[in-house]
Amino acid sequence: MKSDLAQLLAAARLAADRAAAYLRDQEGTLPPEAWSEKRPSDFVTAIDREAERIVAEVLLREVPGSRVVGEELTPDDRRDGLTWIVDPLDGTTNYLHRFPMYAVSIAAVAEGEPLAGVVVHVSQGICYHAVRGGGAWQDERPLRVSAVTTPRLALIGTGFPYSEMAQLPLYQRQFAAVVRGSGGVRRPGSAALDLCDVAAGRFDGFWELALSPWDVSAGALLVREAGGVVTDHSGGTDVTSRRGSIVAGNPAIHAWLFDLLRGCREVPRQPTADTRHLTPGPR
Repeated sequence: MKSDLAQLLAAARLAADRAAAYLRDQEGTLPPEAWSEKRPSDFVTAIDREAERIVAEVLLREVPGSRVVGEELTPDDRRDGLTWIVDPLDGTTNYLHRFPMYAVSIAAVAEGEPLAGVVVHVSQGICYHAVRGGGAWQDERPLRVSAVTTPRLALIGTGFPYSEMAQLPLYQRQFAAVVRGSGGVRRPGSAALDLCDVAAGRFDGFWELALSPWDVSAGALLVREAGGVVTDHSGGTDVTSRRGSIVAGNPAIHAWLFDLLRGCREVPRQPTADTRHLTPGPR
């Protein structure tokens, strides 16, 4: 099994490196008129699609019989056998503006369980990687989630529900609660890298409301292999099969953040005016 995992990891690293080299070469070449929106403020370009084609070509050649589910070219929900869940460019808006927080994210998944994961921070040339049971790594350095257990000392990462405005009121309640209870909140704009920061102990926790499997599958494995906890907002551990919410952190901060966010789901009742004094009395 270890040799199988090593093969999956090697294939993912090769594919991610090839896509990262392409992205670095193409950065800054697309004018705004070449950008298009899948959803409001959710951009896609020919560069995203070509990066995914590169990734898929490498993965299917290196691991025959596997299949690729990606954000741009193959966004279907089938998960038959060994499946690669791929985001060829996580942080497209950052990339288009040359803001250096974007990544290639690749996870090998079977029966809903991530087996191997790679996230390449393209602009920095850093490779985060993990296999199930093998720990989490930043290049050749082992990773461990932070030891912070006091929420007031915690730095929390987040992402905005920019393409799902119906969730904004809930997110605003959550944001206010986390700001009040934590030591700080940051939003770099790449969920894959946010989860790497949790695995590396730079973030103590992270949450977001609307993410797809390709945003989080590799990063979730990294956090878990680094000793952290990853769930959705209901406490479920499967974050690879459907779009939804995510809460991650070291065990103590995850527990605090999970409970805090759950409390925000109840919409505060608006006080009603006392109109008893306006009701006419008996005549």
